[in-house]
Amino acid sequence: MTFLDQLRDAERKNGSMLCVGLDPEPSRFPGAWKDDPSKIHDFCAAIAEATADLAIAFKPQIAYFAAHRAEDQLERLVNTLQRVAPGVPVILDAKRGDIGSTAEQYAREAFDRFGADAVTLSPFMGFDSVEPYLRRPGKGVFLLCRTSNPGGDDFQAQRLADVPGQPLLYEHIARLAQGPWNRNGQLGLVVGATYPAEIERVRALAPTVPLLIPGVGAQGGDAAATVKAGWRADAPIAVNSSRAILYASSGADFAEAARAVAVSTRAALAQARR
Repeated sequence: MTFLDQLRDAERKNGSMLCVGLDPEPSRFPGAWKDDPSKIHDFCAAIAEATADLAIAFKPQIAYFAAHRAEDQLERLVNTLQRVAPGVPVILDAKRGDIGSTAEQYAREAFDRFGADAVTLSPFMGFDSVEPYLRRPGKGVFLLCRTSNPGGDDFQAQRLADVPGQPLLYEHIARLAQGPWNRNGQLGLVVGATYPAEIERVRALAPTVPLLIPGVGAQGGDAAATVKAGWRADAPIAVNSSRAILYASSGADFAEAARAVAVSTRAALAQARR
């Protein structure tokens, strides 16, 4: 199955648009695991087992593993995700972006070493920095387009004077993803839930590509506005929530609490779609 097939299948099977973000911070782990980086895999695995039937995707953030010398635990975690949530795709949140020869190595890292089904990239260095990932049959790529952080305005909201119509930068990226850059049919866009009007604009410009939408939960994005702006029957969205789910409880019931938040978030997204 291609990544897009996996995403659509998980949406149907789990009745979900919820992407569970895995951003493990040992200082926030429960009980005896607190401040113990060796428990990163175990913490994330417990969350995954508790939410396996609720997610459209899982999104481990590579920095939270690399900062603690836990890349080996990330490799184990992807294997665990594939076992406890078969068919639910894994999106490696790496935000890579470099020249072609280096991009080839990053693609090997994401897809061969870590076994991800998709990866997030920065398009800032142009198509030759994206193309090596698109050579991987069936693998997904999400380009940063309109991100949820306030500083995104510094570049993404600037007009391109030399492009016909003088679009904003994020609008230009959306058009490229819908059109000439989408060579393997698996290209998607990252758009922040904190900007629902921009999600709607991106969807108008890129009506068929999948959207990865962070910012619901701890960042304050509105689930209903997000779904209304971005979801289409033939173009899935993966609405990410990380901290609100991961750290729903600091006690021994952390996995059960995570499931409860995931259940309510999935329900809120489904209600918005109806």
